[in-house]
Amino acid sequence: MGWITFIYFTLLARARWNDRELKFARTLIFTVEEINRDTKLLPGVSLGYKLYNGCGSENLLRAAVEAVIGEDSKGCSDQIQALIGHSSSGVSEDINTILSPLSIPQVSHLSTCACLSDKRRYPTFFRTVPSDHFQILGLVQLMKYFDWRWVGIIHSEGLYSAEGTAKFHMEAKKEGICVEYTLPYSKTSQFKLKAIVKTLRESSSKVVLLFLSLSYTKQAVLASVKRKIILQGAMGFAFPQTDIPGLDEFLLSLKPSDEPHSTIIKAFWEKFFDCSFSPSHTTTMCTGTEDLRTVSSDYTDVTHFRAENNVYKAVYLVAYALHSLLQCKNGSNPTTGKPCVNKNEVHPKLVLDHIHYVNFTTQNGAMVVIDENGGSVAQYDLVNWQMKENGSVEIVKIGQYDSSYPEGEKFKLKDNLKIVWGGHSHEVPRSVCTEPCPLGTRKAIDKFKLVCCFDCFECPEGTISNQTNSPDCLICPPEFWPNEKKDNCVLKPTEYLSYKEIMGALLTGFGCVGVFLSLLTSIIFFTHKETPIVKANNSELSFLLLFSLKLCFLCSLTFIGRPTEWSCMLRHTAFGITFVLCISCVLGKTIVVLMAFSATLPASNMMKWFGPAKQRLSVLAFTLIQVIICIFWVTINPPLPKRNMKYYKEKIILECALGSAVGFCAVLGYIGLLALLCFILAFLARKLPDSFNEAKFITFSMLIFFAVWITFIPAYVSSPGKFTVAVEIFAILASSFGLLICIFFPKCYIIIFKPEQNSKKHLLGKIPPRTL
Repeated sequence: MGWITFIYFTLLARARWNDRELKFARTLIFTVEEINRDTKLLPGVSLGYKLYNGCGSENLLRAAVEAVIGEDSKGCSDQIQALIGHSSSGVSEDINTILSPLSIPQVSHLSTCACLSDKRRYPTFFRTVPSDHFQILGLVQLMKYFDWRWVGIIHSEGLYSAEGTAKFHMEAKKEGICVEYTLPYSKTSQFKLKAIVKTLRESSSKVVLLFLSLSYTKQAVLASVKRKIILQGAMGFAFPQTDIPGLDEFLLSLKPSDEPHSTIIKAFWEKFFDCSFSPSHTTTMCTGTEDLRTVSSDYTDVTHFRAENNVYKAVYLVAYALHSLLQCKNGSNPTTGKPCVNKNEVHPKLVLDHIHYVNFTTQNGAMVVIDENGGSVAQYDLVNWQMKENGSVEIVKIGQYDSSYPEGEKFKLKDNLKIVWGGHSHEVPRSVCTEPCPLGTRKAIDKFKLVCCFDCFECPEGTISNQTNSPDCLICPPEFWPNEKKDNCVLKPTEYLSYKEIMGALLTGFGCVGVFLSLLTSIIFFTHKETPIVKANNSELSFLLLFSLKLCFLCSLTFIGRPTEWSCMLRHTAFGITFVLCISCVLGKTIVVLMAFSATLPASNMMKWFGPAKQRLSVLAFTLIQVIICIFWVTINPPLPKRNMKYYKEKIILECALGSAVGFCAVLGYIGLLALLCFILAFLARKLPDSFNEAKFITFSMLIFFAVWITFIPAYVSSPGKFTVAVEIFAILASSFGLLICIFFPKCYIIIFKPEQNSKKHLLGKIPPRTL
């Protein structure tokens, strides 16, 4: 019944007959005979075929015309139902342009150009070979897997290479892969060959992508070897290796007697065995009984079948389309629901329609499913050409690409498999225009360069990049700061005045010394409380002053350590209250000195107005005012812990925020007011007789007090971090030591070292006043 026409091509020159095309033609014959032996696939129907030499435009045109009119050169009118061929994408495009208006299906076994998937232009074109679109996707995934971002392309001139190169450019760009150069290759142009050699020597890319046919590739590799450029470590996609039972024996059993009228078979035979069927003085005569197993060629290589399987599937595709078309059940086709078709009613349009319904598995396990673009599932073996010690080349499967798998699983490499690269190296070659920007840097793209060629700049202060080729540097959160490599944000170290550090320990030590000296002074005064010098200097206020000094020294310790809510409120209020208590006592003693001197004057009764009760009450009143100020401060806007991240960028200062600045100024201002009043009174009483006078010592202590606190203000404002607290502690300790030393040490000196002066007689003696 219907015919399948297979068009193959050979080269005109006798020495260059294409062995592979002969192999394809014989595979078609083998497949047709296998189908005709199958009693289930097409029962009662036999397939026929016509083979055409596809070399030359006249042959192609003749084959196309015969397919249209259904008549060959001998006048036979057996119209074909489908056409299988051609190997070349460009030729298949031309043939389909002629056949598609008549709805004659064309099935190609090797035309891979992605352009042929356009069903608007090529509605009757189908293929059992994957489109180059999938090969390009696989190549891009291969480049991505090995991180090859910088490649060169050498391509032949023609539809296949032009379309493939353009598609690769587009898909590679999506993955950030750049093409350094794209060069055309020609077998005849020495100028183009020299340009390729020059570029290969000067280029920085280590990976070259060849968009060439097999014959072009062989010639390009040989040309590069002659010019001392070795393209080793070849890798690429190949059709899956399959087994077609019986095909090897069928191919090798070919004899010229099987096709006695075929000049092409005779021509191949003469090429294989270097003989001649015509008498010749230069070659031996061919007998026709020579054994093909003794010949090494593409035709006799039957160790594995790859492209041949596509021919095998192409013939079966048409057979299964006919099988679907001729199905009949209860008067209708079970696939389409339309009326049954008799085998004598078969025509190309019906075959074309039923190809779309094909879904089958061949006898060798090859699955065939035609998609909406007329193509089949893309399956490739990733192979590596590995040179053996004896000089032979072994093609090793190292992975696969299967478009039927889910995204992310289409491309796979075998585990624990050694890939041989150039120079027999097992290290993956590196091919990038610019090495990826490391962590801690950002990638800066130059608009005048390819995206693969860029600059790397270190991240600015306070920013990081935690991935390679980061386009931007990220700002760390407020409480974090970049590490030294600027690839991660780490928690900022906190700073506060600690007991464990040297400065904190020294200040703590001075505070403890102050408490100890105050306590020692209290003991000395207590043990000598009945002596004239202790009584004459108002022992009650002296003991209260010593107590307040102990508190002043102790309150300095509240400024050391990690700030907490309670410690912040305690340190400022304790400091304010204890210092007021201390200054109130000093003020009381100054007033007592003045009152005592005035009481010695005739008709003076000043002492009765400022007796012990009044002294205690004045100290309490002065202190109570500060207590009230502190209560308002703490109630309205108290001092609280604060994480200061503004002063230092790389660390956090733990400090006590003042809360209300007015409250803090009120506390200091009140202390300063009392100190100023005390200084004025003491200064007025500085020239009183020594026997009653400690005013000059109070004057000295107030001078020290003011000197310390006036110096404290600018030092406090300008000191960074924990040094601010240290300055405040120093001011507290210095002013406390000033009061202790100036007021009490002279008396202790007399009590311990000059006991003879600690007498009533000495104190009542008239001693000339001294100037300050």
